[in-house]
Amino acid sequence: MPVLQLNKANFKSTIESNDFVIVDFWAPWCQPCVAFTPVFEAASEQNPDIVFGMVNTEEDPEIGEYFEVSKIPGVLVIREQAGIHAQVGEIGAPALDKIIEWARAYDMTQVREYYAQQAAAAK
Repeated sequence: MPVLQLNKANFKSTIESNDFVIVDFWAPWCQPCVAFTPVFEAASEQNPDIVFGMVNTEEDPEIGEYFEVSKIPGVLVIREQAGIHAQVGEIGAPALDKIIEWARAYDMTQVREYYAQQAAAAK
């Protein structure tokens, strides 16, 4: 599955309609960001069950601000609409693989309980 270009128009729907999304926050002027793109694209090809998306912080700064991404490159792992891990700074393929492995094994029980409590409180 190709890497999605995420923006204000499709970010929310992408997160809501996919259980596992990894987002790369980048900018064209950021050399480490540009260098990371092939690593991110390769991880996308190796993990077809995960949605990989990129947010250009120059074009859509609001998304990065919402998630408090203060430095780029920045990677955000989202499972079931919850951000479970954020990584800033340069990382290579082995580190990204470890993050993905960790995120796959992450116990979502607490997140699901939190959502259930929020839903019950909203009634």
